[in-house]
Amino acid sequence: MTEEQYQCIGCGAEIQVEEPEEKGYLPLSAFEKGKEKGEFYCQRCFRLRHYNELQDLDISEELFLDRLNLIAEDDAFVIQVIDLFDIEGTVISGLERFIQGQPYIVVGNKLDILPKSVKENRIRHWLKEQLYINGLHPEEVILLSATKQSTLETLISIIEKEIHHHNIYIVGVTNVGKSTLINQLIQYYGGEANIITTSNFPGTTLDLIEIPLTDNNSIIDTPGIIRQSQAAHLVSRQSMQKLLPTKPIKPRTFQLNSNQSIFFGGMAWLDFVKGDKTAFTFYVNNDLYLHRTKTENAENIYQEHIGELLSPPMKHEVDDYPELTSIDIQLNAEQDLVISSLGWVTVNKSVQLRLHLPKRVHYSIRQQMI
Repeated sequence: MTEEQYQCIGCGAEIQVEEPEEKGYLPLSAFEKGKEKGEFYCQRCFRLRHYNELQDLDISEELFLDRLNLIAEDDAFVIQVIDLFDIEGTVISGLERFIQGQPYIVVGNKLDILPKSVKENRIRHWLKEQLYINGLHPEEVILLSATKQSTLETLISIIEKEIHHHNIYIVGVTNVGKSTLINQLIQYYGGEANIITTSNFPGTTLDLIEIPLTDNNSIIDTPGIIRQSQAAHLVSRQSMQKLLPTKPIKPRTFQLNSNQSIFFGGMAWLDFVKGDKTAFTFYVNNDLYLHRTKTENAENIYQEHIGELLSPPMKHEVDDYPELTSIDIQLNAEQDLVISSLGWVTVNKSVQLRLHLPKRVHYSIRQQMI
């Protein structure tokens, strides 16, 4: 380790020249050039920025919770960013306990990936109800698209008000678009575009990064926790891109009879066990293949075609993909069945279902979102 400590301006990791597999690594030659320039991007951030290639690193939940506890010791204003595509998988339900009374708001990001017909005010009202169910009572709930600076006006107004009294901490689990949002704020305040490393991949921000806005206070980016309950973490980065939408979702509706099944690629499948003919509407990434078959054939089709017709996972990932477990579910009209980072399905009649899903992946039933 170098005698003087330097920080990667992309991810916040402490720069080191000795352990290529660890966070903050930079080859010695690149380190010397960084000293001349007065700025450092670790090898991981450099390759992500220039080659869209991310080195795998595990970020522990302990690190994340440790950083949240630091917020409680500061005079802080907290912005929790959640992903509107995966609310249950990205909300930090214990946030109020960790920040101990500090004021906070919730930002629902990726508004732009919801179907274009969706009414923003309805989603905001619905989201507030879901947050209350999770024990969260933010001062305000804002919807935006971090990739579109034109949607940030309300958030910027709040930051302008609070920055004179607080450090502003931005928190969120991986993949909610937190670093993208911060890049937009840096651009707005006149800083260098894309100074924080951004990607569609988990675990990008490794430690606290401060962006000073006044003489006394900063916007502070915190590391994101990897939620192992999200289905996207079971596959490679390439496969992940077929699961996580970047364009508006186009709902797909199937008229199903009982004893028919639908596959979510090879990630999971859903059996229609009992009920009248019903419309099933799926809100998933447009690139995710949905395959319909008879339930009696589903198990054989899954075993024969996972990794090929049914993908992701890709063929080379199948051996490491977890065994599926079966869960019996009663889903009523005006409810969503949500699978973390895969999306959700809704029906127009009460039905009995059987969901086949890796054991660690979270699912839930909620009041209909759309």
